[in-house]
Amino acid sequence: MSIQLTDSDRQQIASLGLTEADVNRQIDNFRKGFPKTHLVSAATVDNGGILRLDDQAINRYTKSYKQVSKGKKILKFVPASGAATRMFKDLYSFTSTYFGIDYKIEKEHPSVKEFLEKIRTFAFFDDLVACMEKSNADFDDYMSRGDFATVINFLLKEQYMGYGNLPKGLLKFHKYGHLQRTPLEEHIVEGAEYARMDDGTVNLHFTVSPEHRGLFRKKIAEVKRYYEEAFHIKLNISFSEQKHYTDIIAVDEQNNPIRDDDGKLVFRPGGHGALIENLNEQRADLIFVKNIDNVVPDWMKHTTIVYKKVLAGLLLDLQKQTFEYLNALDKGVSAKELKKIEQFAQQQLHIKLDDTYREGSEQQRVRQLHNLLNRPMRVCGMVKNQGEPGGGPFFTLNTQGVESLQIVETAQINSKDPAQAAILANATHFNPVDLVCATKNYHGRYFDLRKYIDPATGFISKKSKGATILKSQELPGLWNGAMANWTTIFVEVPLATFNPVKTVNDLLRKEHLEG
Repeated sequence: MSIQLTDSDRQQIASLGLTEADVNRQIDNFRKGFPKTHLVSAATVDNGGILRLDDQAINRYTKSYKQVSKGKKILKFVPASGAATRMFKDLYSFTSTYFGIDYKIEKEHPSVKEFLEKIRTFAFFDDLVACMEKSNADFDDYMSRGDFATVINFLLKEQYMGYGNLPKGLLKFHKYGHLQRTPLEEHIVEGAEYARMDDGTVNLHFTVSPEHRGLFRKKIAEVKRYYEEAFHIKLNISFSEQKHYTDIIAVDEQNNPIRDDDGKLVFRPGGHGALIENLNEQRADLIFVKNIDNVVPDWMKHTTIVYKKVLAGLLLDLQKQTFEYLNALDKGVSAKELKKIEQFAQQQLHIKLDDTYREGSEQQRVRQLHNLLNRPMRVCGMVKNQGEPGGGPFFTLNTQGVESLQIVETAQINSKDPAQAAILANATHFNPVDLVCATKNYHGRYFDLRKYIDPATGFISKKSKGATILKSQELPGLWNGAMANWTTIFVEVPLATFNPVKTVNDLLRKEHLEG
């Protein structure tokens, strides 16, 4: 059943690059819901779903990357959208309730107590003191008087430092003596170490929010020359924003469209899965994907750099062999050669060849195997679970009954089903968003990545907006359903490669402090 739209609604929908049919399809998804992902088993080292590399293999793939990547265009793709507001959630909660009178801060807000006790440790501390001095406010005086809320407001409020509204990529994370670096700069330094091309070019692409693009450009203008000279590189940095045509209409609990105070339909961004459109526009032979907040100081970078090269070396080796087999299939192969290619597909690429494949004629098998090999490829790092297991690597069955390796979020799993909950509980690793991708086919042409999405892997969540319950819908995630039909390899990587900053106090962990 189609929703009733006014002419003004149709104009609004068209302005986003959407059609009425797109919106009706979104509404239909709300009404029907998305199927939960069917887990077959957790992907582990023991069952071969995750590859554990020994020292010899690490050395081999590191050397292979150096050799095979020559002449190739390399790109670092960094999802960096949105403000850092959630990083400071506890600080915001504190300032809204703190009045400085008989307040048991250690009981009510222990994380804020830790923040205040160690505030001089943060890379942004000197900027905070300077910002307060501009307003004739003395940091030590305010702290001694217990006026902690004012100190925090100087950090967060837009008229002062504005950290609550800045993107994570532009917050000062790490100190190096008298210098400080933002995540943007740490990604530049990382790129110089493992994504440098033969001519010294380092290509970086950041997905940003429209309101932050100018701030990113300004920061790059300030630091570009310094990093080019320090690392003997040439930086090529580009930006993109989530496409408005990936936005999704918001509905109430009865699946009726929600309108704002002006009577306009409310649309919300479609989640990080929308970025498959941005990734699809990139032109490179090899693409590293890593989140903006997963960075460490220089003394911690070595392991990350080594394993990035290892993942890329493995990917390029597998791609080279795959291309050779695709060319062989084009020319014609013997039954013996076909069997060899089948073994490679199953054992090295985890491609499932089911009964339907085996029952086909040799010509049909050649055609089907060719289609299964001729896909985008990704190698994904996986780290061992620490504490309660969350979403991560699993063998799954899709709605067509095809088994494959997938990265699955907890929200996609039917945890009320005891069998599915048991598989989730048996997961040994999780996904740190550590991917290396190859998006060209064996003829050197780029795949249309939108053709490899599994549309059944979106999910719906509920949020409160005042007294209204708002239902929002997320597209298949960038490294989840948006890459569901890629050739996928999982490799165990050390926990040291995963150090995200989700809260400001994460910057107090030893991994983010000076070595």
